[in-house]
Amino acid sequence: MWMIISDTHDNMKVVEEVPYVVEKYKVDSIFHCGDFVAPFVLKSFMIPGVDFFGVFGNNDGEKVLLSKKSDGRITYGPTAIEHQGKKIFMMHEPYSLMPAESSGLYDYVFFGHTHEVVFRQHGKTLIINPGEACGWVRGVASCVLLEPDSNKYVLHKFIQN
Repeated sequence: MWMIISDTHDNMKVVEEVPYVVEKYKVDSIFHCGDFVAPFVLKSFMIPGVDFFGVFGNNDGEKVLLSKKSDGRITYGPTAIEHQGKKIFMMHEPYSLMPAESSGLYDYVFFGHTHEVVFRQHGKTLIINPGEACGWVRGVASCVLLEPDSNKYVLHKFIQN
């Protein structure tokens, strides 16, 4: 199971829930599409035995420390990743969205920034924006749980008390 998450914006109530979601759903890979904001949120994403991939967002000001604390696993996007036999194109701002989804090169395109949930298929490519994990703009804190073998996915809503 994979977790696709974006736009956490330092919402610690949500960030602290991530390890529990990872354990409950047996998540083995996390893809964060940017706007972590502060490096202290990373402790909830750097989970032993869980692969982590991230890209910087436009609100990530402390990029040097974010990169250092993630052991270089947060990079400038867009970026192409091969993971578990799947080809993934990942970015924060969707500037390259249309070329990536229409290229036919990727199994998945993950992006954030807009705070809007997106699920759509273009040929073999599944395009996902998990919405906002912070929940502050749209009122729903969410991520996507994806089973890459079957392409089945669910929008997971965080509790946010």
